[in-house]
Amino acid sequence: MIFQVKSITTKIFFIYIFCCNIHPVSAQNLYFPPNNQTQWDTMSIETLGWCPERINDLYNYLENNQTKGFIILKNGKMVLEKYFGGFTKDSLWYWASAGKTVTSFMVGVAQQEGKLNLSQTSSSFLGNGWTSCATTQENQITIRHQLTMTSGLDDGLADPYCTLPNCLSCIAPAGERWAYHNAPYTLLDKVIENATSTSFNAYFISKLRNPIGMNGQFFQIDYNNILVSNVRSMARFGLLILNKGRWGFTPIMQDTAFFNQMVNTSQQLNKSYGYLWWLNGKESFRVPGLQIQFPGPLFRSAPNDMISAIGKNGQILNVIPSQQLVIIRMGNAPTSSEVPFTMNDSIMKYVQNLPCVTQTKDHGLDENSFDIYPNPSGDILFINNKMKENFSIQLYNDLGRRVLTDYSVSNIDVSIYPNGIYFLAIRNNLGTLLKKIVIQH
Repeated sequence: MIFQVKSITTKIFFIYIFCCNIHPVSAQNLYFPPNNQTQWDTMSIETLGWCPERINDLYNYLENNQTKGFIILKNGKMVLEKYFGGFTKDSLWYWASAGKTVTSFMVGVAQQEGKLNLSQTSSSFLGNGWTSCATTQENQITIRHQLTMTSGLDDGLADPYCTLPNCLSCIAPAGERWAYHNAPYTLLDKVIENATSTSFNAYFISKLRNPIGMNGQFFQIDYNNILVSNVRSMARFGLLILNKGRWGFTPIMQDTAFFNQMVNTSQQLNKSYGYLWWLNGKESFRVPGLQIQFPGPLFRSAPNDMISAIGKNGQILNVIPSQQLVIIRMGNAPTSSEVPFTMNDSIMKYVQNLPCVTQTKDHGLDENSFDIYPNPSGDILFINNKMKENFSIQLYNDLGRRVLTDYSVSNIDVSIYPNGIYFLAIRNNLGTLLKKIVIQH
């Protein structure tokens, strides 16, 4: 993949982050804001090579679509933080269904403490008769089915939020039907309460909220338990997920098997759904209210590894490990869809367009100007200049540090460099090309 840039020193780090499928950085390279402090380290848009006018385009879209708060974190540091209509960093707002992911996380904490197991029947904690199903059907429903939206309970009732037994009837065996059904999810809070012998709020506050410096709590509204906190609290939770359940070096989620299951396909009925998380980049997906499987990924404007917590009216938390980004949007929305996929895809289209870098196919230098081989290389990397014009090269490591500059060579001895991902910059009077190089001895 080759790109044109105007300033290699300001763009190389961006290229590393936005264009390369590499392993995420470790907690040593992530920033975690101190608890109970308002100060948050920042990263400038110049460092990332983002265009100010494109940020204004993003802000205009957000404001025109009733956004209240918006944050982008890069490596844990604040890159963008914007509030609209009198909303501030301290203003409280509801997460709606984005809060499902917090409940999922708390189930994992309860399991790692030995309070429950996903394979246990829901009746073990909710009691017999928590549904109106036959006993044999009810006893087939497990905690895992509640986490994956595969309980088999009927979501087509007039009130799909109702958690009373007479609202919960079986229309399919557990595990054989995927349906976005709020009631079985909501009852996970009661499962956690009975498993831990404490209130759900108290468990959330002691095990997750306080350790990572969030604020807020869950409130019961009708049948629903709704998490209310501020935008930065949602960002903190996203950063925790980015670091695979660890706050800095402090493990909040120690059950790595549960964490990996939570953020990957949890069943084959809807491959774009984990444990109450939405997953991008899968071959198909289903949406709330329909028993239809759609081909392709959820969000075509987003990286394939993005995972999302999404709630009504556009409560959005996106985590992108390959780019080390956490993106938060809170507010209202022009539409009242249960899960506003279109809004999230539109936001990601603006975000992915923030870099000033443009594809070289529209400019003088393109990937056909040079043959660069072999790649991967462990010995000599050859550079064949088809244009027969003078050029210079620079080689950068994956941290954006220049490790070689030369103005005349047609090959590079890469045997002296450690294995890893590098970027070769080729420059002449037509511009600059960047190519990802893999050094592998």
